Amino acid sequence: MINGKRIVVVLPAYNAAKTLEATVRELPDTVDEIILVDDHSSDETVAVARGLGLTVEVHKKNYGYGGNQKTCYARALAAGADVVVMIHPDYQYSPLLVTPMAGMVAYGVYDLVLGSRILGGDALQGGMPLYKYAANRLLTFFQNLMMGAKLSEYHTGFRAYTRELLEALPLEQNSDNFVFDNQLIAQALLLKARIGEISCPTKYFPEASSINLRNSLVYGLGVIQTTIQCSLMRWGVIPCIVKRTAAVASPAFSRCQPAAAAAEHDTQPVESK
Repeated sequence: MINGKRIVVVLPAYNAAKTLEATVRELPDTVDEIILVDDHSSDETVAVARGLGLTVEVHKKNYGYGGNQKTCYARALAAGADVVVMIHPDYQYSPLLVTPMAGMVAYGVYDLVLGSRILGGDALQGGMPLYKYAANRLLTFFQNLMMGAKLSEYHTGFRAYTRELLEALPLEQNSDNFVFDNQLIAQALLLKARIGEISCPTKYFPEASSINLRNSLVYGLGVIQTTIQCSLMRWGVIPCIVKRTAAVASPAFSRCQPAAAAAEHDTQPVESK
């Protein structure tokens, strides 16, 4: 717990048996609950998770990376989380950073904090493939230009969210695939949520999960589509369907209003794919 806020870590897992324990062992004592959602793994991920005393949810079939996260966030909110931290259980990101990331959210500094592999300048030294680094930089430049933001990257698998922001985002309408992560950031920008970043060392090794070239290309196209769609909403060209709910009372959230909704001063529609 930090500043009286309940901190829940969620681990979207698929065949993570070899790296799960190392990830969990470095999670700090500030975490109140750890929830692992297994997306129909074929290894011993579930057995390892239960042996570590985690709260475990098992999918009866593979729902995809985005589908896994949808369950993660639903379970975390149901468990009373005030701050939800998502980290991949492949030990690619440093769990030691959960406390500073969650703290920035718990103390009301940001609505969303991203663990950036780019800020420290060591992504390539950490083993990020050159083609992924180049794609990361090109896509990030494109999204910043289109969305009017200045983030160092949009593609990290390490984030901390306020409960209110998660409740305001149209999680169930988003993709079940890898672009889900990108949609959440784009939609948070549409809501003008306060987004902070922290430098996060990364390490690539054989056991760490990494999408293949084909899925990377599909993801890149999804990012472009998401960016264009959200930019058109931002510019008022198409209706914005991310709704500002009553739970989001903070003035930090901007109204993403279509004309009709703006006239009513009611809940506002950010649309996802």
